[in-house]
Amino acid sequence: MPVALNGSTSGSVTITAPAVAGTNTLTLPAVTDTLVGLAATQTLTGKTLTSPTITGAVVSSMGSSVLTSATAQASTSGTSIDFTGIPSWVKRVTVILSGVSGSGTSNFLVQIGSGSIQNTGYVSSASAGTGATSTAGFIITQTVTAATNQSGLITLVTLGSNVWVGNGVLAFNNASVGNTSGGNVTLGGTLDRLRITTVNGTDTFDAGTINIMYE
Repeated sequence: MPVALNGSTSGSVTITAPAVAGTNTLTLPAVTDTLVGLAATQTLTGKTLTSPTITGAVVSSMGSSVLTSATAQASTSGTSIDFTGIPSWVKRVTVILSGVSGSGTSNFLVQIGSGSIQNTGYVSSASAGTGATSTAGFIITQTVTAATNQSGLITLVTLGSNVWVGNGVLAFNNASVGNTSGGNVTLGGTLDRLRITTVNGTDTFDAGTINIMYE
């Protein structure tokens, strides 16, 4: 038998049950809330879906939540370029350098951090034929000359437990030389920031653009 609820002003809501065999129990939550309707357009917050089957998803509309691009920064001044506010769920960060150069010969570093930039504990090296190492960051170049532009990608991926592993390839825009690099570091907490700087920390950037993408 349907149950009719009269509205406080006008109209009514009728609650009906389908024909069923046996006894079924519907338990309402012990909270003041709004029920989710099959045909209603609603925004759900704080829900956990276990092994859901999702149909009809439009991939293009999901792009911003799958791969996020930060705001590109001109690397034309300053001793470092910082990206902050990286979300806690991020598992991979790609650093993008386009035509980046410095004022001197100090090699480039990528540093990451949790709450602040970490400048110790890295095991990293880069090579353009011989080799260079650093414990202050992911060293991404072995040979740098003033006003020699570098372009390429550096990828950082978490192994879990705040362990991050990186590798990259950069090439000189105006010479047949490239740098390959790799390394790892364990952070004291969840990664939330990244910095591009130099080994000596005093050479300034004077050309190019830097950005990051994360997922």
